Amino acid sequence: MDPPSTADAAASSTTSPSSLRKRTTTALSVNTWSRPGGGGGRNRARQEMEDVERGEEEPMSPAGRLFRETHFNCYIVALLGLGAPVDVAAARAGLEATLVRHPRFSSVQVTDDAKKNAKPRWVRTTVNLDDHMVFPRLDPAATSADPDRAVEDYVSSLSTMPMDHSRPLWEFHVLDVPTSEAAAAVVLRMHHSLGDGVSLISLLMACTRSAADPARLPALPSQPPPRSGTGGGGVLTLAAWVWSLVVLAWNTVVDVARFVATSLFLRDTRTPFLGAEGVEFRRKRFLNCTLSLDDVKFVKNAKKCTVNDVLIGVTSAALSRYYFRKTASSDDTSGVGSRKAQKNIRLRSALLVNIRKTPGLHTLAEMMDSSKDNAVKWGNQIGYIVLPFHIAMHDDPLEYIRQGKKTADRKKRSLEAVFTYWSGNLAVKLLGIKAAAALCYGMFTNTTMSFSSLAGPAEKVEFYGHPIVYIATSVYGHPHALTVHFQSYMNIMKLVLAVDDEQFPDSHQLLDDFAESLRLVRQAASV
Repeated sequence: MDPPSTADAAASSTTSPSSLRKRTTTALSVNTWSRPGGGGGRNRARQEMEDVERGEEEPMSPAGRLFRETHFNCYIVALLGLGAPVDVAAARAGLEATLVRHPRFSSVQVTDDAKKNAKPRWVRTTVNLDDHMVFPRLDPAATSADPDRAVEDYVSSLSTMPMDHSRPLWEFHVLDVPTSEAAAAVVLRMHHSLGDGVSLISLLMACTRSAADPARLPALPSQPPPRSGTGGGGVLTLAAWVWSLVVLAWNTVVDVARFVATSLFLRDTRTPFLGAEGVEFRRKRFLNCTLSLDDVKFVKNAKKCTVNDVLIGVTSAALSRYYFRKTASSDDTSGVGSRKAQKNIRLRSALLVNIRKTPGLHTLAEMMDSSKDNAVKWGNQIGYIVLPFHIAMHDDPLEYIRQGKKTADRKKRSLEAVFTYWSGNLAVKLLGIKAAAALCYGMFTNTTMSFSSLAGPAEKVEFYGHPIVYIATSVYGHPHALTVHFQSYMNIMKLVLAVDDEQFPDSHQLLDDFAESLRLVRQAASV
């Protein structure tokens, strides 16, 4: 039986004893995920729907519907460290002026049960902010002894707390507890059906303002200009263009074949990172550490690659350190394990790619100001990439960066993400959401981990008047025991791990492996 924490979030709306939340009735309360036999609740929901004036309606995207399925009931957790105690009145006013006005954050998911094969849709409703703001009561002894651990424990507990699906699917948790890095913290928990990760984090950034000029939206990192075509004769240029198309087509065919094989039978090597059956229902621990973005950029410039190339290489190095230490033979006294590269280790990540151009911060801000979509496309438009990681122990730490660059360059010359997006939509239309979810479930269970990275503001920003010290985002509810996410902000890079609490009792050691791997790579690059 699926635990109620993530398998059926609507089965319970009981608030954890560790938190205090004011409960009031919203204008529209539609529990669309009731268990079989809950006909009375459905009739009551229909009656309530007739008693309210409906706002705008919009069908859910196929990916949004996927995140309603039992094995993909995913949530995004955004932890913001603040430089000042939380001003609750200012936070309420800020939420009322921004997120509450966004169409997704003021809508509920509704399905017409009277119609056969009815598709769920978004229906606008009235938002009662008291239903979404949570003020937890943390143990005073725990916060005094180790406030960092107390905050980590609370954020991790959210992975087992159900969310009331009769309301808009988001919560705002206030943690007015000073830690080693911040004076306080807030946690925004959002259901993944609200949008893809890039769009949701961009929306969150649209709620912030520049600390230097509170009237201005924050500045995001500038993108490098596209490389211009090579000079020379027209024949050579045409030949190079044709050859690039051939390579693109070939790589796409190979990647699609591997993707299909992974969904059906091609499974990763059994390693300490591979999750057990039902891992999506188990408690996750969210832990983070601060890395130097300047160090990452130093390696990037030294090796003439990208920031993502460096992050992939550092991740391979850290996973290798952890793997060979955990699998070290009894006669190995080095504490690191065998340094021999094992080419037969297949360890891959599922990488979600937003294939639609994300609206700019100004567009998202206007979207909330007017409480209309302004023709902005919203929702989940994501494709998948199966990204392999190199597991070996190298004397030269820069070898991980070379391998990471090689892997990333190869994936850039493929339309795997575009194909998986359109094929996923086609599978939903032809086979139904259950069959599409089964194929997606096979892809996740046959891979080892999830990996992602997002670029945050390049300058210091304020969140409803509170200066932000760090941004740490992650996700849970999918069938992986390990999720690795990098989030940049100013000159720092926040590494966030979401791990199965039982499978990784030494999760902080894995976190240290990432920091040590970056240090070794940075040191080698300086030579």
